[in-house]
Amino acid sequence: MQKTMSSSRFVLFLLLSLAPFSFSHQKDQIQETFHECLSNIQTPNTFFTPNDTNFTQILKSRAINLKFRTPSTPKPDAIFTPLNETHIQTAVICAKKLGIHLRIRSGGHDYEGLSYTSVMGRPFVVIDLSNMQDVNVDLADNSVWAETGATICQVYYRVAEKSKTVGIPGSICTSLGMGGHVAGGRVLISRTSNKTLSTTYQALFLGGTDRLVQIMNTGFPELGLKKEDCFEMSWIESVMHIMEYPKIVPPSVLLERKPSFLNYFKAKSDFVREVIPESGLEGMWKIMLEDESPLMIWNPYGGIMSKIPESSIPFPHRNGVLFKVQYVSAWMDPAMDDKHVSEIRKVYDYMATYVTKSPREAYVNYRDLDIGMNGKSDDSWGFKYFKDNFHTLRKIKTKFDYSNFFSHEHSIPLID
Repeated sequence: MQKTMSSSRFVLFLLLSLAPFSFSHQKDQIQETFHECLSNIQTPNTFFTPNDTNFTQILKSRAINLKFRTPSTPKPDAIFTPLNETHIQTAVICAKKLGIHLRIRSGGHDYEGLSYTSVMGRPFVVIDLSNMQDVNVDLADNSVWAETGATICQVYYRVAEKSKTVGIPGSICTSLGMGGHVAGGRVLISRTSNKTLSTTYQALFLGGTDRLVQIMNTGFPELGLKKEDCFEMSWIESVMHIMEYPKIVPPSVLLERKPSFLNYFKAKSDFVREVIPESGLEGMWKIMLEDESPLMIWNPYGGIMSKIPESSIPFPHRNGVLFKVQYVSAWMDPAMDDKHVSEIRKVYDYMATYVTKSPREAYVNYRDLDIGMNGKSDDSWGFKYFKDNFHTLRKIKTKFDYSNFFSHEHSIPLID
């Protein structure tokens, strides 16, 4: 985790999360002019157009949501896969000079596919950072430096290479790029095949079995936890366990950069600051039993996250938050899109009474265009993601990108 000043974090966030508007270009013009501009730094096998046989494979390699793999999904006119920072800088300079719209892809884990597709109706080019995967683990400095193209699982593996006792918190989604989030322990509420509800609790205790049993029997005697119920393992083994890999699978599988799931899905998010009453939970159970696929994931908050001021970095959901909610509906038949999207929106609408208000907070890494987007609604969606930090982000955006070169459906807008 990198050390930096708060203002730098805001600027870095802007640079990583935005992508540019373009003027009107024909596909052939974009491919030709952009390719020509890159010619002085280009190396073989870094520039691809739809005419290349491996273009589709590269495009789909980091597109985890099948909703955005359909023939009707807007596709880029070219894909550039830089090898270093100079290549990225040149690509951005060329795009701005030529008025070409860019999308920047790290892990391709954007829930709405904004890193490799667009609903803005403009031709665009994807800058795919998958070649930039270096990870440097510095145990003496207690830090990890990772290039943007590395996945969270690659980082896990490199940390485990250096130490059997050091670990870092993060996602269980194997394809997540290093723009991912930090979470603590991921209750999962879902409907089973026999129309009952199941709750699964995943957590990690840093210590021995004897100490854990003592703590659990003091705080949660109802569970009757015994020593034989527990498994002691290294940190990297716990990562593999929570990701549901069989014990015979070696940790090196984490370097394969394969997504942990591949389906059609829709997700939404909330934050909860007050205990949900029993009557509220009963109403939620009823809705989830009526529908087929909604899954809810509750991530507990608190601890060190609550001690960091809301204004220190763009992420504001801190002191007072009990837990974050992720709503997910997944399916394999594209003909069922409307049904499943409608189901998840019904659960989300019901929960409005029990979650944060003014704004109804949302998590930016669970991208959700339902809450609004640039050009099609007001900017209230920004306050849901960033609360009052949205004002600071807009000031920085206006100062450093006054021409609004970097932009997409959920990029930070300029100050009017």
